Amino acid sequence: MNTSELLVRCLETEGIEYIFGVPGEENADFMMALEQSESIRFILTRHEQGAAFMAEAYGRLTGNPAACLGTLGPGATNLITGVADANMDHAPMLVLTGQGATTRLHKESHQIMDVVSMFKPVTKWATSIRHPAAVPEIVRKAVRLARSEKPGACHIELPEDVAKMATDAVPMQPRRYRRPVADPEQIEHAFSILRQAKRPVVLVGNGCVRHDASSELRRFCDVTGVGVINTFMAKGCVDADADYCLYTIGLQARDVVACALDAADLVITLGYDMVEYHPHLWNADHGKRIIHIDFLPAEIDEHYHPELELIGDLSHTLATINSNIERLGPVERNLNQQRETRYQMHLELTQHAHDQTEHLIRPQKVLADVRQVMGRNDILLSDVGAHKMWIARQYQCHEPNTCLIPNGFCSMGFALPGAIGASLVYPQRQILSICGDAGFMMNVQEMETAKRLNSNIVVMVWEDHAYGLIVWKQQNQFGHHTDLSFGNPQWMLLAKAFGWHGHRVEYSADLESTLKTAFAESGPSLIVVPIDYSENMKLTERLGNIVCAI
Repeated sequence: MNTSELLVRCLETEGIEYIFGVPGEENADFMMALEQSESIRFILTRHEQGAAFMAEAYGRLTGNPAACLGTLGPGATNLITGVADANMDHAPMLVLTGQGATTRLHKESHQIMDVVSMFKPVTKWATSIRHPAAVPEIVRKAVRLARSEKPGACHIELPEDVAKMATDAVPMQPRRYRRPVADPEQIEHAFSILRQAKRPVVLVGNGCVRHDASSELRRFCDVTGVGVINTFMAKGCVDADADYCLYTIGLQARDVVACALDAADLVITLGYDMVEYHPHLWNADHGKRIIHIDFLPAEIDEHYHPELELIGDLSHTLATINSNIERLGPVERNLNQQRETRYQMHLELTQHAHDQTEHLIRPQKVLADVRQVMGRNDILLSDVGAHKMWIARQYQCHEPNTCLIPNGFCSMGFALPGAIGASLVYPQRQILSICGDAGFMMNVQEMETAKRLNSNIVVMVWEDHAYGLIVWKQQNQFGHHTDLSFGNPQWMLLAKAFGWHGHRVEYSADLESTLKTAFAESGPSLIVVPIDYSENMKLTERLGNIVCAI
């Protein structure tokens, strides 16, 4: 057995199901070994960035790492954007790259660069295999770190000469450990703080979608009635239909939901990552009482200085609180602002839901129809752009991990390859990605991958012929914007060229039926919607005039 074969066996032992990527000369031995695997499926992609986004979606949906693969030099640099996106959004991932022989790493040589150092800032751990005997430990460590809270990406480099070396090493068997739990005395202290609060609110973040924490959160809210605000990445942690669901916060502008945070005399954060919605936006005067509940201690920030931190497995902490929640006894709470917030946001979410327009369709109408067609467990993936802001605000969820939005590193180009990854995890669910015309074209080549795999996905492109989010932000800040417009392909010809089904929606009344038709088609389908982004500035103006009612 050689090192490459050992590496494959170690990955099999860890339960790795998929490797997405573009191989090269320097990892040819690994590919030959991978070809013999009976349990790992290699998905050939058309660009390494697409491979990384596929692996990211897989990791977010399963909690287990998939791998993305590239060769040395440009193959590795092409991976890095998707890897950084996964790492900052806490998706477990393995990154496998080839490398030139160790005999030439010390000098100027064809395609040689320090790949490990490049990946260190955007992974939890990055290393190079320099001896076959180290492979079992390296793989075991990489998978454990990738899965451990908070999850992320780990990089393994395999030089081409080491890949060929003979070895008699064997894989290490995975052994799971139990995550630490919060101190019972601290939980008792949390009870006393909660009893004093008249207007508490829960701010739930990305961490709550993992390890079944959302079911315990729902139990807590069912008993206490405390309202829940979710970040973009925590959609569905509580059911949007629940009276205590106060919808989504995260726009870099004041929104209706901010009124509930303003009124709160206690903010309980659950799995909250400040990369999503910085606390200076909701705790500008440093005056909020905060209980931080998470797997790890709070990030140090002058606007986020919790009075109490419950550190440990999030689901266990909530379960412990729930098992003793009756000890709170009757507590008189003022839920007026909570009820008013939900009512006002409901009005916002239903506005324009029944529009009858042609040629340009409002974002609100599109997302209302999408919600009608998508089931409770179907999955929407958002790319990054102006459409992301509308999805975050308007599209509400019933279950966790049914709306995947990149919101830490925020890379464009995620949604098309991400949908391919999602369809491998849940082939029986409806999978919809929504992209801007800019983001879609960044990884358009993966249309071929989707067709080759016969992925049952629908990709909706919101067409505005511009970098719409940048237009929106420049207009807000400067009162005008630079030239950010561009041309687009003939979409239906593009779909036909790649063997996709294609649909263009010119009348808002046709959108819902077009979606249903696309989902009923076998294989990938493209829907193009000319979008009315005049609504962007109208929303900005409306948010600027928000006055909290209570």
